[in-house]
Amino acid sequence: MKCRHCHSPLEHVFLDLGFAPPSNAYLTEGDLHAPEVWFPLKLYVCDQCWLAQTEDYAHADELFRHDYAYFSSTSVTWLEHARQYVETMRQRFALDKNSFIIEVASNDGYLLKNFVAAGIPCLGIEPTASTAAAAEALGIPVLREFFGEQKARELAAQGKQADLVLGNNVYAHVPDINDFTAGLKAVLKPGGTITLEFPHLLQLIQETQFDTVYHEHFSYLSLYTVQRIFQKAALRVWDVEQLPTHGGSLRVFGCHAEDARQTSTAVSVMLADEERFGLQTLSTYQDFQSKADRVKDDLLAFLIEQKRAGKKVAAYGAAAKGNTLLNYAGVKPDLLSFVCDAAVAKQGKFMPGSHIPILHPAALTDHRPDFLVILPWNIAAEVKQQNAQFSELGTKFVTAVPRLEIA
Repeated sequence: MKCRHCHSPLEHVFLDLGFAPPSNAYLTEGDLHAPEVWFPLKLYVCDQCWLAQTEDYAHADELFRHDYAYFSSTSVTWLEHARQYVETMRQRFALDKNSFIIEVASNDGYLLKNFVAAGIPCLGIEPTASTAAAAEALGIPVLREFFGEQKARELAAQGKQADLVLGNNVYAHVPDINDFTAGLKAVLKPGGTITLEFPHLLQLIQETQFDTVYHEHFSYLSLYTVQRIFQKAALRVWDVEQLPTHGGSLRVFGCHAEDARQTSTAVSVMLADEERFGLQTLSTYQDFQSKADRVKDDLLAFLIEQKRAGKKVAAYGAAAKGNTLLNYAGVKPDLLSFVCDAAVAKQGKFMPGSHIPILHPAALTDHRPDFLVILPWNIAAEVKQQNAQFSELGTKFVTAVPRLEIA
């Protein structure tokens, strides 16, 4: 295998999680009686451009299916993040009814609905039929296709270049990151702005967020590497912001390379932070496996201890990161009886690999567990607030990443 960006041979393993099914491939009861497909889940890091990336096995159309079960609107925290983003961009770039917005991977319309409400023309690009249909029901125009350079050139030829092209948590999901970035270039108006949000590789390593590794995430990104990828496409990163979302993310602002805007000092500051942390040093990556193993071992020991003590343990949030953690630890329903999730699309199904049933949150009232493991730790505060009544009744909340904590 060669690097997805610079095509250098990949020789350095960053993390090996064995084998796992696609993390969003939730199962019906009928699926439990059929073979389940598992792929190797291994990360390499390129010692030339420092792109961390999954080993090539799964293809995008095997991961982002018509019945894709991740709906962004499930989290009220994420809905508020999207609302604030739209308001900030409207003011910063003077967006109005004469502007045109494109969101790549628009999911269920969680963000674009704010532009529609403001009367600003927009287009969503979303390959998964389940989420695209939800967005269209909100009055959002959606192109149901994967995005790349060819599709972007078709849009540009139709006069559909955008003043703002945005992608929240999609940049890590594309198998051909060079083609995707060339598409951003092609569909961007002269003087237009690109914003991309993605989990920051520095935070992944620093906080041992190995459960954010799954097949849908082809790349794990630093500002250093994103800047290199942009440069190859004749784009320029001219500003960057740090965000608390998904355990620590970056929002990069891009433009055409020849754009007159000055590059913010925030870019050089972040690049220096990454270098000091060691994101261009091999030992930083080679030390990570043992940290991930410690998190896995601590969770497994906790669950076994509670089983022996006769305690009831359930989980909240049938998140992809939870599937990575549970499958790596080998957790089955004997250790974790069920997972609650507010997403209707997941209820009544089973977690891939572990086959743990996914129930409506009302199941917590019926079964009242002694411990509730919050799998999407990035919204732990939201989950605790929504389920505060169970804490008052004696249920303890548990998170496993970056370390086992019981509250």
